[in-house]
Amino acid sequence: MRIVITLLLASMLAGCGFQLRGVADLPFETLYIPGATGGIGLDLKRNIQSGTHTRVVDDLKLAQAVLQFTEDTRQKNILSLSGSGTVREFQLRYRVGFRVHDGKGNEFLPTSQVVLTRDFTFNDTDVLSKELEEEQIYREMQVDMVQQILRRIAAATPPKPVVQ
Repeated sequence: MRIVITLLLASMLAGCGFQLRGVADLPFETLYIPGATGGIGLDLKRNIQSGTHTRVVDDLKLAQAVLQFTEDTRQKNILSLSGSGTVREFQLRYRVGFRVHDGKGNEFLPTSQVVLTRDFTFNDTDVLSKELEEEQIYREMQVDMVQQILRRIAAATPPKPVVQ
């Protein structure tokens, strides 16, 4: 009876369409990311190295493509106030602009922006814990941002040479 139940559960799981993400295919073999020493650049570099067949190189001359960040901003806006005028909710906004080109004027992906927002409650009595929560939310947003950028790069098409 246990074998039948196990086989039944295994066949149901196999039939649901679940599949591991696997390796992303980027439209180039080597990539240069200027200034990838911290923040989103470093996270993106690590994800490309571990989740794709593309190599991240440290020399622009060896790269088939260049990932250039045009914007990397974080904003914190007041979302709501209490009756006494104290802040109750904030909205965190994380915006990253980027483009992928070959360094010769041809573009794999024109300038694009990804914007993520998250709301979180605030309490004056828990200022330190709320600051830690804010940093954790930004960190999670950065992980989401890296995945979205990788999907956009994977969907990019190789550039057509500029005819002069």
